[in-house]
Amino acid sequence: MSTHKGENVVVTNMKLEKMLCMKGGNGQASYANNSQAQARHAKSMLHLLKEALDEVHIGSADTPFVVVDLGCSSGSNTIYIVDVIINHVAKRYEASGSVVPEFSAFFSDLPSNDFNTLFQLLPNYCYVGEGGGTMEECLASDKHRSYFAAGVPGSFYRRLFPARSIDVFHSAFSLHWLSQIPENVLDKRSKAYNKGRVCIHGANESTANAYKKQFQTDLAAFLKARSVELKRGGSMFLVCLGRTSLDPTDQGGAGLLFGTHFQDAWDDLVQEGLINSEKRDSFNIPVYAPSLQDFREVVESNGSFAINKLELFRGGSPLVVSQPDNEAEVGQALATSCRSVCGVLVDAHIGDRLSSELFTRVEHRGMSHAKELLEQLQFFHIVASLSLC
Repeated sequence: MSTHKGENVVVTNMKLEKMLCMKGGNGQASYANNSQAQARHAKSMLHLLKEALDEVHIGSADTPFVVVDLGCSSGSNTIYIVDVIINHVAKRYEASGSVVPEFSAFFSDLPSNDFNTLFQLLPNYCYVGEGGGTMEECLASDKHRSYFAAGVPGSFYRRLFPARSIDVFHSAFSLHWLSQIPENVLDKRSKAYNKGRVCIHGANESTANAYKKQFQTDLAAFLKARSVELKRGGSMFLVCLGRTSLDPTDQGGAGLLFGTHFQDAWDDLVQEGLINSEKRDSFNIPVYAPSLQDFREVVESNGSFAINKLELFRGGSPLVVSQPDNEAEVGQALATSCRSVCGVLVDAHIGDRLSSELFTRVEHRGMSHAKELLEQLQFFHIVASLSLC
């Protein structure tokens, strides 16, 4: 993983795709060590995933069954989900009396993703069929996997795979990340200029509309690419941050994570003279939590997919603490949660030293508002199960 040690780097949209990633490695602030909440939320939605998998067409064993996780990041969550998908599909083959095919799993994320850490987490091969065990034996064996794995670097807002080559697309906690910060949000001459703020939460209507339009553009591009790559009879299961309010300036849990104490920490740096206001204003988190209506409008406008399920699911808190009454632990959980998902962008924008100062202030503010955070910081997720029309 590359590090960003300069203090005058402006994270432009041209650079965003090349550097946007969850914090890699196995350190204290790494995504691998701070994605327990995502794991808990994903497990609570497994019944919905399995419902979607039950509708997938199972074909001949002569053709490998292909699974893709889009936005895989670098922790163990993606490996767990792929195991669940393959296990469930294999049991469907066995229940139908069909020969179980070989499985192929592609882990895809932006080129800046820490694929090395991810690949080190992959268990050893366990072959199915002649000379190997049964599918059930492979999946039950200790630290063995029953599929062939590969990494696919690239933006999922463009084509990544050959036409009609994928049986199942899975993507969780990724589609709320935009391909770019809306250009007029960074333009001082525009009404959408997000002066004084580092995210959409609490912004003016013009800023919110710019973020919404960017989300619509991105999701449309995502659907267009997948509509070519997905096999007939295949399925797509998508999870992203969502919101309960129709007002896009109210981003719910995402807004509380990035628009309160994180925002205040940036203001602290300005007030203390560590950075100027222009440096703060040129930083924006490229995240948009859509409403169900936002999501539905784009899918229906695309016209390639039937909506099998589209609902708002309460995921719970992104903070994982063993002692809720321990204010210091809550503050540290808030800081490491923020840092694991946006630390790379902050490091690039203001440098490692000031980034540490920023997240120290996030931690202190989290300590001061620990009870409020645990009560109010709740994530809602949009869950969508789609198939080709």
